[in-house]
Amino acid sequence: MNQQQTPTKGTEGRTDGAQGTIRIHHSNRWRVVDIAVASVIGVASAVIYWVVAIVTTVPWSLLDGIIPGLAGILNGLYLFAAPLAIVIVRRPGAAIYAEVVAAVLESLLGSQWVPVEVFLIGLLQGAMAELVFALCRYRRWNLPTVTLSGMAAGFGCWLYTFCTHLQAISLAGPYGLVYLVTTMISGALLAGVLVWYLYLAIARTGALDRFESGRLPRADKEEGTVE
Repeated sequence: MNQQQTPTKGTEGRTDGAQGTIRIHHSNRWRVVDIAVASVIGVASAVIYWVVAIVTTVPWSLLDGIIPGLAGILNGLYLFAAPLAIVIVRRPGAAIYAEVVAAVLESLLGSQWVPVEVFLIGLLQGAMAELVFALCRYRRWNLPTVTLSGMAAGFGCWLYTFCTHLQAISLAGPYGLVYLVTTMISGALLAGVLVWYLYLAIARTGALDRFESGRLPRADKEEGTVE
């Protein structure tokens, strides 16, 4: 960039050199604003999850009637809280925190599932989504990583379902494989690709200027690697 930019108060980063190059300095330390935003994402996701559970009852049955396991393509609608929270907040545990908040609140709203089960599957999905970023040492913030995070959350969803409700069905059988593939594809697209572009759209409005995640898109860098 040719024009020098001064970091907004409270943001992470500094401007170095005559050309005003923005250097992002990553910190794993949570701030109050990080907790607040991760909580908002969790609460909003809970409401969406609750609505999705109501409106997808019929489509779920129809898809499973066409091909057993095909309904897994809808599971991505329950997976986006974790990848969205961590790509915005960029703190260890953000994915788990947001997904657990969403699960707890969804239960309080009146989920059709047992509250303990909602909590456990939310915890597992959040942990799997978090694992991808942990393996990258919380330094890779780009479309492929977020997509993998969505897929990992989908795998967690599939794993919990088969370990708790579908033990009588072979994991390697037609239903098990179809459900696994459709759930992971749904996670990749809805909780991965869609989340990435939603994050970019939010960041470019300036709403995330107090976050590390808001500075790279504002600098017209769609793929950020923290060094």
